Amino acid sequence: MVGRGRAADGAPIRSDDVMAGRVLGLPEGEMSVRFQLSEDQRALRAGVRELLERRFGREALRAAVDAPGRLDRELWRALGDAGFFALRLPEADGGVGLGLPEAVLAFEEAGRALLPGPLVATHLAAGTVPGAATGETVVAAADGELVEWLEAADVVLGDTGGAVPLRSLDPLTPLHRIPAARDASAAAPLAGLLTAAEQLGTAVRVGELAVQHSRTREQFGQPIGAFQAVKHLCADLLVRTETARVAVYAAAVTADPADIAAARLLADEAAVRGARDCLQVHGGMGFTWEADVHLHLKRAWVRARRGGGSTESEELLAARLAV
Repeated sequence: MVGRGRAADGAPIRSDDVMAGRVLGLPEGEMSVRFQLSEDQRALRAGVRELLERRFGREALRAAVDAPGRLDRELWRALGDAGFFALRLPEADGGVGLGLPEAVLAFEEAGRALLPGPLVATHLAAGTVPGAATGETVVAAADGELVEWLEAADVVLGDTGGAVPLRSLDPLTPLHRIPAARDASAAAPLAGLLTAAEQLGTAVRVGELAVQHSRTREQFGQPIGAFQAVKHLCADLLVRTETARVAVYAAAVTADPADIAAARLLADEAAVRGARDCLQVHGGMGFTWEADVHLHLKRAWVRARRGGGSTESEELLAARLAV
């Protein structure tokens, strides 16, 4: 996933270009496109994971659950210092100078860690809202009829007049409802892609939790992972996750709204169904407050409502297919 949205001849990349091999300047019809992460991208992903494990491990996660609605400003500034919000800003403007593919990798790790806060809104505001890039300013944004983290934000983008508190299913995502749904902003496709990346991260994590539990939990004298029903659940979870990964990474290269819509649908399904399957692997234990599985499921449900939910993506894809 080394592309930055331009083909070998400098033209914008489309999804059919990726499939035809034109991204790397290969002959027409050549299908041997290498779509792997570069060493720098793998290092970036590893660095973000290490940062989040150090600054937002399980103890910090559970502390955040016990203090709903409170945003850790120190953690937010640490993210800013690490360049999380300024990844796509040019170096001349104080940013990191990377592209959308790298932002997707960072948000995938944020989703895997269940990192709370208006990450997408603040990232997209970097360069336009003072302090957003450095983590000094927390930015929230109206999203249809909902707005996340309204009371904790320093700057709120969009009209949120008349917003009323809404009981959130996710204890780590405070919500307000806006009386009348607002029109989507020009940044909506990018917000959808970064949300898809977070959902991909959740799908990855619940897959890890399901496999870990199936290896250690024993019934009838053997790990439950030896039973065919559990094997099928874990295998289906992996297939959905890797299918979503391909779609999300491809959309990060093409930045095509239709590709982003497809990636969003697949990532939402991978996260929600994956978390449900993970909960089933855990059995009654997965429903307990002490387990983390339910937190991943609740976050996936809340994220799936962003940007109008699946309906907007489905309508966009249908319109593209009708052309």
